[in-house]
Amino acid sequence: MKLPGQDAIARQAGEHLVTHRVQLPRKVVERPIRQVVKRLFMALAVLVATALTVYADHEGYNDNSDGSVDLLDAFYYATVTLSTTGYGDITPVSDGARLTNIFVITPLRVLFLIILVGTTLEVLTERTRDEWRLNRWRSTLRDHTVVIGFGTKGRSAIQTVCATGLKKEQVVVIDPSSKVIDAATAEGYAGVIGDATRSDVLKRAEVHKARQIIVAPQRDDTSVLVTLTARQLNRSAKIVAAVREEENAPLLKQSGADAVITSSGAAGRLLGLSVLSPAAGMVMEDLIQQGSGLDLIERPVVRSEVGKTPRETDDLVVSIVRGHRVLGYDDASIGTLQLTDRLITIMRASPGAQVTPDTRPLPRD
Repeated sequence: MKLPGQDAIARQAGEHLVTHRVQLPRKVVERPIRQVVKRLFMALAVLVATALTVYADHEGYNDNSDGSVDLLDAFYYATVTLSTTGYGDITPVSDGARLTNIFVITPLRVLFLIILVGTTLEVLTERTRDEWRLNRWRSTLRDHTVVIGFGTKGRSAIQTVCATGLKKEQVVVIDPSSKVIDAATAEGYAGVIGDATRSDVLKRAEVHKARQIIVAPQRDDTSVLVTLTARQLNRSAKIVAAVREEENAPLLKQSGADAVITSSGAAGRLLGLSVLSPAAGMVMEDLIQQGSGLDLIERPVVRSEVGKTPRETDDLVVSIVRGHRVLGYDDASIGTLQLTDRLITIMRASPGAQVTPDTRPLPRD
């Protein structure tokens, strides 16, 4: 089956060069233009202070052109002195003027140079710091979560995962829009600007070291290409992808996705359930909103539960994950719970509650 626009996407992936970069979360600082304007006003203030200082003792200075120093000459002298040009046409001749140059003009000159040179030094320092942070981030990033597409689906998915205890430092967002990445870094996530169908963009997000990958772009054909590329780079990661059309779900599973969620179909089923029973629809919506009301979670079996039936546990067990099979709570083949089982249960949400993630691949059809 060929998806709409698949040829165009393939040509883009092979021919079109997309600029991409890694963007880490940072503290909110002043805009560059504001910093430049502020430094400019500081430099002008130093220039005016120097000129007024010279003019206040203008009788102690000599101008080779006419012998006297007026206000314009004072500003001229201040400009060439602070910029270390020093033409020598205006010179201090009295002892007071020379002392003023030593103890006032010279410190003002140093301050003026610090203000101007400081901008360049700050840029160089910030670049060095950013490069160091980026290298350190790459070297320490392991078993993280990569989110491809930070729209409504991707944002909601990662908020749900973070509600179970995942740290924001362990999340990397990939999106072609710089504005979207700015929004992601503002929330504390690392971001990579670029086309996720390209392997070099995925490598910048350290996909080959990721534990789980959430594929949630706007188009189904993009989801297929991203899933194929991500699975080639990482054979062991858990890949969960979203599609709009249900007919594309089998293609995504063939591409390497462990689980495929049909967004339009899921929304439609929830609408239908709400029509039949508004209360049941509210309960389902509550279950899929992690961190409030009732939560549907997966957890390991504890030793005190080994040998018991699912009905004998304290929690409301919905299903049991045994090996690569997902069994209903009333399946006769379950017998009693084993230490290697995992339970899918309904629990009351509590602040700070964390879920132990399952690192095994999801069962495939």
